[in-house]
Amino acid sequence: MMTQEDKAGHKRMSNDNVRAIMMIAPFLIGFILFSYVPIIYILRYAFTDYSGFGECRFTGLENFVRIFKRDPDFWQSIVNAFLLAAGKLAVEIPLALGLALLLNRKLRGMNFFRVTLFMPSVISAVIIGLIFSLMFASHNGMVNAMLQHLGIISKPINWFNTKWKAMFILGIASVWQNYGINMIFFLMTLQSIPQELYDCASLDGAKGIKGFFYVIFPVIAPIFQSILLVAIVGSLKICDLVISCTNGQPGGTTEVVMTYIYKSFFGKSGRNIEVGYASAMSLITAVILCLVTVVYLNATKKLKELE
Repeated sequence: MMTQEDKAGHKRMSNDNVRAIMMIAPFLIGFILFSYVPIIYILRYAFTDYSGFGECRFTGLENFVRIFKRDPDFWQSIVNAFLLAAGKLAVEIPLALGLALLLNRKLRGMNFFRVTLFMPSVISAVIIGLIFSLMFASHNGMVNAMLQHLGIISKPINWFNTKWKAMFILGIASVWQNYGINMIFFLMTLQSIPQELYDCASLDGAKGIKGFFYVIFPVIAPIFQSILLVAIVGSLKICDLVISCTNGQPGGTTEVVMTYIYKSFFGKSGRNIEVGYASAMSLITAVILCLVTVVYLNATKKLKELE
């Protein structure tokens, strides 16, 4: 038989559980609505011919046959996404880590630089895309004006008339947008390292680059793995920056997989609205992202085993 104290304790526990559920309920509902409901929506229409209006006709695997056999542009958009991700991350991650190491020093004014360098991360990707498209405009762009003023070029460069120049601009814009958040992640990790570890390493002669590779990097390696994984997946899913900066131009050569799906889903850039086909492409893209994640995790696991 429960005593009065047991009943009071049980009641307090029940009240705590109710409050906890009420606190997480909005986030849980939002997660279900904006994660699982779209997944169900995609699975429902991936096997149909549906334009968003009228009849929804079941077509079986026809959409997937079209993707693998009759749509090379889709696969080219995936290649573009991988190229852009590889190029930008080769600059973004070392830049973020290097800045984090500099900002981790206890010097006056470091808080100002931390806030300043992080600011691009809070700006909308659409605004960043517009800024860079205006900066690199061929006729009245600020970059061409500066290069002409310095005598580096004699006439304006059309930065968006070839694929590789346009991809280069997209890479710069994406690095500028994302290095700040990765820098903060690295900085938080570095600040969690106890000062005693630095002192011991200094006594053993592990300073500078040697101290980084033998002391700091082994400690931050698990967090580095997670940061890099999030950066890879996020880079492969880039969309709004590309639309606002190049919109796939010139001639659709800078189209990435998410912009390609978006335009098919909503009928942009002169395309027909193909909800069913766009859903099938989304499903294929999700599988590719899952494979990338699995390969990355297995590769990093094997590297740990070799240490």
